[in-house]
Amino acid sequence: DGMNVLFIVVDDLRPVLGCYGDKLVKSPNIDQLASQSIVFSNAYAQQAVCAPSRVSFLTGRRPDTTRLYDFYSYWRVHAGNYSTMPQYFKENGYMTLSVGKVFHPGVSSNFSDDYPYSWSIPPFHPSAEKYENYKTCRGKDGKLYANLVCPVDVTEMPGGTLPDIQSTEEAIRLLNVMKTSRQKFFLAVGYHKPHIPLRYPQEFLKLYPLENTTLAPDPWVPKKLPPVAYNPWMDIRQRDDVKALNVSFPYGPLPDDFQRRIRQSYYAAVSYLDVQVGLLLNALDNVGLSNNTIVVFTADHGWSLGEHGEWAKYSNFDVATRVPLMFYVPGMTTSPVSQGARVFPYLDPFSHIGGSAPQGQSNKVVELVSLFPTLAELAGLQVPPVCPEASFSVVLCTEGTSIVRYFNVSEEKVEEGKEVCDDTGRCFNEEPVAFSQYPRPADTPQWNSDKPKLKDIRIMGYSMRTIDYRYTVWVQFDPNNFSANFKDVHAGELYMMETDPNQDYNVYNNTSHGW
Repeated sequence: DGMNVLFIVVDDLRPVLGCYGDKLVKSPNIDQLASQSIVFSNAYAQQAVCAPSRVSFLTGRRPDTTRLYDFYSYWRVHAGNYSTMPQYFKENGYMTLSVGKVFHPGVSSNFSDDYPYSWSIPPFHPSAEKYENYKTCRGKDGKLYANLVCPVDVTEMPGGTLPDIQSTEEAIRLLNVMKTSRQKFFLAVGYHKPHIPLRYPQEFLKLYPLENTTLAPDPWVPKKLPPVAYNPWMDIRQRDDVKALNVSFPYGPLPDDFQRRIRQSYYAAVSYLDVQVGLLLNALDNVGLSNNTIVVFTADHGWSLGEHGEWAKYSNFDVATRVPLMFYVPGMTTSPVSQGARVFPYLDPFSHIGGSAPQGQSNKVVELVSLFPTLAELAGLQVPPVCPEASFSVVLCTEGTSIVRYFNVSEEKVEEGKEVCDDTGRCFNEEPVAFSQYPRPADTPQWNSDKPKLKDIRIMGYSMRTIDYRYTVWVQFDPNNFSANFKDVHAGELYMMETDPNQDYNVYNNTSHGW
């Protein structure tokens, strides 16, 4: 009864995928999933950093409700005892399983990935994970370094493997176990790459000759970018190969040839990820569960690849907040799938030629905070109620709304702006908006601008993205009582998407601002 769920979440993956129109990348397996899925081309994270984004979409609450803007608090203690998406499935009879990085490990998930609340058995972490930041990258001099750009010979790695390879193996093992147990499952698989360091099997470099690798279309810091909006990419500066470049703080820039090498390695890491996803989906076919398993594929946030003179995440720009998001629902995004059918044959990125278009593509602006109610609805569970304005004491509610109503793409031509009501009597004005936010310790870039601790936050950048524009205000914020003062605006940004799709020309000061 009911469908299984395979929930794939990737660290730091912006939509550089064939199914999102990227011409350079080789991502045949993710593209094949997209060809059987509804693909959302305007999906956004609520904060462009790992722990806050993951806690937000796994609880269905925004960062101002989880009160997590850094890595150092557990929402159940610090904000409210909120139910999570996997917990809700568990309470509804599912076996819930976590492999790899699903919750951000550490304080923010109680050093247990929120086990036993969220998961039926203790979460799996690959043993090779502990070597991620070791000196495992061989330099030109033959010595080992902790580099940003780090193609490796996997046989030389500790244990002869890499974390994402181990996660795929464990997820496949669990699929085989679930096949024999015949119990409904919610299996979450979290992949690390393309998170830094860009450490991946070196053969993937062959897919991306350096001469074919371009710079970002806008590799300069925009003239009218408020300094508070800039993230100075401290985590990259700390890697051995970047440190050796002696780049000035905060604006750099990195030398062009090194920018190309970062972009080349990011793409190579995406193709390595694609292989893992391909093996996992092929295993779903092999155990005969592709006909009754919902597959969700997304990321916790994006990653700047030199746009606006920035690298990494830590900002409110689309390059940092926009994520891939697709849902495969057999019989809904595809015609009914017969048991044992091959939906996801493995495709080798080194030999596969030709792309596959998404089954359906929605341009609606959507948010990751809507994942929880959406998956509940797709699985036939009761959709959690919408949270009241203050919901710290409410255990089960969501600040997102189910986006299943957008799955029938043919209906998108309905005129914008009209109100649509769903079965529960909730009505939506059909001008969807995605909200993101990012904290800063000061008005100008400093050493902790990317990842300020709660006690150091002084400014919060609240950002809204519609189909037509991105609008951000940087306002005074008090970390002691979590309050934002919208009367004290430090800076603002406004980008008009039609004429400025890359968000390079801030027209905030050309407009009047009424509150």
